[in-house]
Amino acid sequence: MRPLLDTFSLAVNDDRYTQILLILPMAVVLTIQRWWERGGKPQIWTPAAALLIAALLVTGAARWGHLVESSDLRLAIEMLALVGWWIAAFAFSFGLAALRVCCFPLFFLLCIVPIPLLILERIVAGLQHGSAIAAQWLFLLFRVPVVRDGVSLSIPGLDIDVTTECSSVRSSLMLLVTTMVLAHLLLQHLWRKVVLVLLAVPLSVAKNGLRICTIGMLGSRVDPSYLTGRLHRKGGIVFFLIALAGIFLVLWILRRGDGVQAPAIKLSPQKS
Repeated sequence: MRPLLDTFSLAVNDDRYTQILLILPMAVVLTIQRWWERGGKPQIWTPAAALLIAALLVTGAARWGHLVESSDLRLAIEMLALVGWWIAAFAFSFGLAALRVCCFPLFFLLCIVPIPLLILERIVAGLQHGSAIAAQWLFLLFRVPVVRDGVSLSIPGLDIDVTTECSSVRSSLMLLVTTMVLAHLLLQHLWRKVVLVLLAVPLSVAKNGLRICTIGMLGSRVDPSYLTGRLHRKGGIVFFLIALAGIFLVLWILRRGDGVQAPAIKLSPQKS
């Protein structure tokens, strides 16, 4: 329980991990949505047993190993082992047939594993540079002279620095998680699901570039108070909804010709 509590504490206190709070309830709802009847009897020597053994080994490596010194990396490994334990316990209890039916919501739980800071910092840096480039192109589209130097932008009357706080990593991860759920629920073919989820990444960068461009234009041409006002501090939800609208538009396009909905898979208990 300690790794789970530590993970939730991290999600509450660090904006970069807020999306973790959605994963567990979403996974539970999706599992119930996919669950029809109990199926499959426990089988000790199944892939579930291998998963349990792997979870134990990973937990031991994280708790007693000397190679994992970083606390955030140790927490990530412990949570990975805990999720593996949950999935294996589900397979033991209800059988592999039930595991196949509930495959997505169960493995969706992997999103609850906190991203180690070393990886998260690279993601943030990528979002910073991507957002600066997107904002640069938007300024050029509106015929505003702009000079970019790394993550710094200069337009007439204003210099903009795309800091780590401006990377919008929280809303980007939220958009990615939401898109995964929408793709699972509303699309049938795997390749269409993959396309939709992959498009969430450039849409995240584009919506953050739009936010930077909008605030920069308003702050330099209308009123400087826009640079520190509510739109700058609390306006992230507006641009998140714009990106989400883009996801729904792509989803609508992909659903056309996606085929007839596949029949539901019903499970029946195996006879002893």
